[in-house]
Amino acid sequence: MKDLDFAVIDTRREERTGYPEVVYCAGKTPEQALAIIARMREEKLPVLATRAERLLAEQAQKLFPGAEYDPVSKLLTVGRFRDKTRGLVAVVAAGTSDLPVAKEAAGTAAFLGSNVLLITDVGIAGIHRLFDRLDEIRKARVVVAVAGMEGALAGVIAGLVSAPVIAVPTGVGYGAAFGGLAALLGMLTSCSPGISVVNIDNGFGAGYQANLINLAGSA
Repeated sequence: MKDLDFAVIDTRREERTGYPEVVYCAGKTPEQALAIIARMREEKLPVLATRAERLLAEQAQKLFPGAEYDPVSKLLTVGRFRDKTRGLVAVVAAGTSDLPVAKEAAGTAAFLGSNVLLITDVGIAGIHRLFDRLDEIRKARVVVAVAGMEGALAGVIAGLVSAPVIAVPTGVGYGAAFGGLAALLGMLTSCSPGISVVNIDNGFGAGYQANLINLAGSA
């Protein structure tokens, strides 16, 4: 453990779980998050920082020129965890509005060691678009289905593929969507087998779990 005044960095997490600690930046000041990232790099740990705002990313890129930032997913990476990726995770987003959460899932799985296929704008309102990509989706060892509104995409996909499906409800939708609660409840009560559900907008959690499933089957 490495103690800062405001945080204790778990430098030995990879020894216990196989993966390093991830920095959740929301609620932290840029200075706090940057200090955590800098200490992790001193320990030669690769950094995946989620919900990172642009100001933090710019500061990190000045300190670490190889740092990469995606403004859509708000994922910031410094260093690499694995040079080679394996298997395949398909991240499927219902609409463009779901893309930030979908890209968080895709970026997380890729950082942790999975090959990732990101497919966007294939929601059930134009279900032919999903069918057009079905052959690609069926090649994946695990599918992450990201959807707001009523969240029906996950159940539809689970009825069409043999791989496990991780459902991610998003806060996208009009009033009765209740900030993603309608999608969450729809996914939890889906009659399609093979679905597990993460919390609203939790692209990171879905990407992490998808990577575990993918790599377990790709020795």
